[in-house]
Amino acid sequence: MRDWAKARRERTHHLIELGGLVQKAGLVDLTDDDRATLLGAFLDIAGQLQGGNDATPVDLKTRWRRAGLHAFDSDREQD
Repeated sequence: MRDWAKARRERTHHLIELGGLVQKAGLVDLTDDDRATLLGAFLDIAGQLQGGNDATPVDLKTRWRRAGLHAFDSDREQD
């Protein structure tokens, strides 16, 4: 397989995984699959990480990571 094809396949796989996280978080249903709303939410998150609030980006990422790990652990326990 050529390098560009392999890179394209890896990128596609990565994007599918990210979409799965959006679904797993319930955002598709909560926003009625409104992509403009989802994009706005992601832009808001990006703004927060660029220092647009009182919490530091490191604190935000730590808090979000803990919540995500907890959700993954809960899913594993249910399986």
